[in-house]
Amino acid sequence: MKTGMSEKQTVIFAGTTEGRRLSECLALAGIVHTVCVATEYGEVVLPTASERCVHCGRMNQKEMEAFFRDNSFSMVVDATHPFARDVTDNIRAAVEEQNRAGAGLSYLRLVRDEARREGDVAYFESNEACQKALADTEGNILLTTGSKELPIYCGNEALRSRLYVRVLPAVESIQICRRQGLLGRQILAMQGPFTQQMNEAVLQQYQIRCLVTKESGASGGYPEKLAAARQTGVKVFVIGRPPQEGASFSQVCQVLEALYGRKLLEEAPMEITLAGLGMGSPACRTREVEEAIDQADILLGAERMLAHLQPRLEKRPYYRTEEILEYLREVQDQNCLLERRRVVVLFSGDSGFYSGCQSLYLALQEEIRTGGLQAVVRVLPGISSVAYLAACIGESYQDAAIYSMHGKTIHNLAGKIGRSPKTFLLTSGAKDIRQLGQVLTEAGMSKCQILAGAALSYDSQQLLQLTPAQCMELWEEGLYTCFVRNPYAASDGNPGASFRRRLTHGMADTDFIREKVPMTKEEVRSVSICKLRLTEGSVVYDIGSGTGSVAVEIARLSEDIEVYALEQKAEAAALIGKNRRRFHLYNLTVIHAKAPDQLDQLPAATHAFIGGSGGKLREILSVLRQRNQEMRVVINAISLETICELRELLSMGGIKDAELVQLQASRSREAGSYHLMQAENPVWICSFTFAAEGDGQQES
Repeated sequence: MKTGMSEKQTVIFAGTTEGRRLSECLALAGIVHTVCVATEYGEVVLPTASERCVHCGRMNQKEMEAFFRDNSFSMVVDATHPFARDVTDNIRAAVEEQNRAGAGLSYLRLVRDEARREGDVAYFESNEACQKALADTEGNILLTTGSKELPIYCGNEALRSRLYVRVLPAVESIQICRRQGLLGRQILAMQGPFTQQMNEAVLQQYQIRCLVTKESGASGGYPEKLAAARQTGVKVFVIGRPPQEGASFSQVCQVLEALYGRKLLEEAPMEITLAGLGMGSPACRTREVEEAIDQADILLGAERMLAHLQPRLEKRPYYRTEEILEYLREVQDQNCLLERRRVVVLFSGDSGFYSGCQSLYLALQEEIRTGGLQAVVRVLPGISSVAYLAACIGESYQDAAIYSMHGKTIHNLAGKIGRSPKTFLLTSGAKDIRQLGQVLTEAGMSKCQILAGAALSYDSQQLLQLTPAQCMELWEEGLYTCFVRNPYAASDGNPGASFRRRLTHGMADTDFIREKVPMTKEEVRSVSICKLRLTEGSVVYDIGSGTGSVAVEIARLSEDIEVYALEQKAEAAALIGKNRRRFHLYNLTVIHAKAPDQLDQLPAATHAFIGGSGGKLREILSVLRQRNQEMRVVINAISLETICELRELLSMGGIKDAELVQLQASRSREAGSYHLMQAENPVWICSFTFAAEGDGQQES
C-alpha cells in the first residue's frame, strides 16, 4: 500500500490509548501520517481524519520490512502495548534491517508512565506465575489481561470454570474465548478504560474474589481497577510491566514538533476548582459547587466525600497538597494539553474557614508561576459548620470568638472562652467535648452553657444542651461543633472579673496572694513590663519570679503570650501556682528550678525578665543569648553589687537599645489625721536587646 505522502512521513504502530492520542495530535496539526492497527476493531475506534491513513492487520518482521520499503517513511513510532514485547522486537528488527539497506528510518518507543507499586497487591513477573498462584485461591476470578493470554489460564480446567474474562468487543477476541472453552456467561466483551464504579459493579455482579490485571498505567484504567478492588474487598493479582526504555508521550511530541516544525500540543490549561462542600448533606451544597461537580472530569478529595460522586473520567482519594500536585503534573503530561481538563478538589465545610484550601491554593499558584502547571484556579465557598449551627440555634457569629480544636491543642482555652460572651468551637470528637468540660470546670466557669451540634445537616442531626459537667460525661463519638455562652464575660464578680480584658497592665499589689514571699511592687512592675516591649505571640521567661506578680500581669495581657515563671524556692513556686489558679491563667507555666538550670529545656523565649539572679547573672545572660540572639531583656537590681555588675555588662558590647533607669516611688500612709509619704526602696531597671558583636549601641 502506497501512502502517497511527501517526505518526513511518520508511521505509528498503535492499538493503545497513547497511539490513538498521538495520531489525533498529528491530525489536528494537519500532518499526514499512517497508523498501523492489528484488528478491525482498532481501526473502528479511530476517529475519521483526512490526514490519517490506516493499515489494518498483524505483520511479522518480514512483512514490516516490506511495508517500510513500499512507503517513504522517515519516522517509526512504536506505541504498542507495553506487554506486546514480540511486536516491539519485530518493529525494532525491521527498522534495523531497513537501515542496513540505507533507509534512514528513525525509531521512537513511546512508553507509558510508570504506575506506582501498591503494598496490598500481589505482583507476578509472568502470566504463568500468576496462573499457578490462582490455583491456591477460591471463588470467581475476573481476568482483564486480554484475549491473547487466555490459553495460559484456560489450560487448567478447574481454574477455567471460575473465570470471567473481560475482553475487547471484537470478533477475534470472542472467537479466542470460545476456542478456549469459555461459556457465553463468562465472556464480558466491553471497551475500556472503565470508571471505578463500573469496575465495582462488575466485581459485585459476578461475585468476584480475585481480580487479575496487567500493570497498564493510568491510561489503561489501572488505578480505577485497584480502587474498585479495595472498595469491594477483592484480592488483586498484577502482571508486572516488563522494563522498557523509550520516551514519554510529551517527549515523542517534542521530537515530532522539531521534525515537522509545527506545534502539536496546543495549550489548553486545566481548570482547577477548589470547592467547599459545605455540611455533609448534598442539600447544603451551593448550586455553583453542584455544577462544578457535575461538569468535572476529575474529582479529588477525602474518600468519604467522593463515595457517591462520579466524574466524567476518574476520582482519586487525594487531599494532601503534595500528592495532589504530583497527580496534576501526571494528568498534564498524560493529557498533553490536547483538551481542557476540569479538576475539582473537594473540601469539607467552607473553603476559607479552617480548611486546607488555602495552602493548596498558594501551592498551585506557585506551580503556575514557575511553569510546573498550565492551569487556572478558582475557589468556591461552602457553608461552614459554624454558620450552620448558628442558624440552627438562632445566634449570630459576627460578634463571637471562633476557634478550632480539630486536630490541635488550643493554648489557654479557658482564657479565650472567658474573654467573650459567645464562642464557637470546631472539635474532632467526643474527646474534645470532654476536654472542654474539664477546662471550664477547672476555671470555675461551671455556669457556661454549651450547645453541641452533631451530624449537622444529616437526618441523624442532634443538638445537645450541656453543662461543663455533662460535657465531661459525653462519650458518643461524632464531629461536634459547639457554641459556648459565657455569662462571666459580662460580670464584675469572680471568676468573670478575672476575664475582663484590661486595656493596660497595672494590677494592685493587693490582688495577689502574697504570704511571705518578696514581690516586685506595682510601680516597678509597670515600668519593667513597658520596657519589655511585648508583642502578640511572645514567649517570656520570668526568672526569679517570687510571687509571680510579673508573670501573672504579662500572662493576663493576652492568651497568645506564653509565660514561664522560674523560681528556685519551693514555697515561692507553690505561691506562683496559687496566683496562676486565682487568675485562671493557662498560658503561665511554673518551673521549680534555679536559673539557668532547665532554661535549655523550655521553648526559646523572645523576652526575659530577671527579678532575681541568685548571683548567677552572667551565666543566665549567656544561656539566654544562646536561646535567642535577638532576645529582649529587662533586669531589676536593688543591691549596689548587682548595679555595678550591670554597668560592667552594658559596656561589654553585644547589646543594643540599652537603657538604665533608677526608679523610686513613695506611697502615702496614715499617721493619725495626717497622710505621710513613705519611700519604697530604689530600684534600677536595666533593659536591652541582644545584638551581634559590633551592632550594639550602648546608652545609659
